[in-house]
Amino acid sequence: MGPGAVRDAYRRDRRRLVAELRAAGIEDLAVLHAFDAVPRHLFVPEAVTHRAYENVALPIGSEQTISRPGVHALHLSLLEVQPGDRVLEVGTGSGYQTALLATLGARVFSIERIEALAELARERLARLGFEDVTLRVGDGSTGWPGEAPFDGILVGAAAPDVPAPLREQLADGGRMLVPVGNASAQRLLLVRRTGEDREEEAVDAARFVPLLGESGW
Repeated sequence: MGPGAVRDAYRRDRRRLVAELRAAGIEDLAVLHAFDAVPRHLFVPEAVTHRAYENVALPIGSEQTISRPGVHALHLSLLEVQPGDRVLEVGTGSGYQTALLATLGARVFSIERIEALAELARERLARLGFEDVTLRVGDGSTGWPGEAPFDGILVGAAAPDVPAPLREQLADGGRMLVPVGNASAQRLLLVRRTGEDREEEAVDAARFVPLLGESGW
């Protein structure tokens, strides 16, 4: 904020959320700082701003939701984002997770298939001073070949399997989080690349909307 400390009426609520995340097992101090710095209430519709710092998913329009802060915190901790990392985000949504990634020091490339959501996210991020973020509207299941490889890839929708284009766009030493499965059963996979090898580990149960596109559903 230009990601500095945010001074507003919700600061106490953010601090309470950070304490809740810490109590739930999130130990990464950089991730906790990002949640303290990014104003979630500015990434949800006005009708639900009073619930912005509850650990719940909220509607953001276009039949989409913003994930629970606990889900975002777990994913960011598992991704182990370092300052200067190039991170591909599949599913911009409200732009909140995009802002968290940028606050962690990542150079973020984010793809959203719904134009209305992408435009709102772009406006919010620009208003808050995030500069190391590039957004586009398109099919996130095929990634962003022109900007690859990526140190981190974070997929916000469930695919039937790890999309091959995303697997190929992961940098050596990079990590990808992707939910895999159908509407009734999903697993969150952590994919690590070492040289030409990709190691997959199921790290959590998941429940996401389907990843629509050429390499999704």
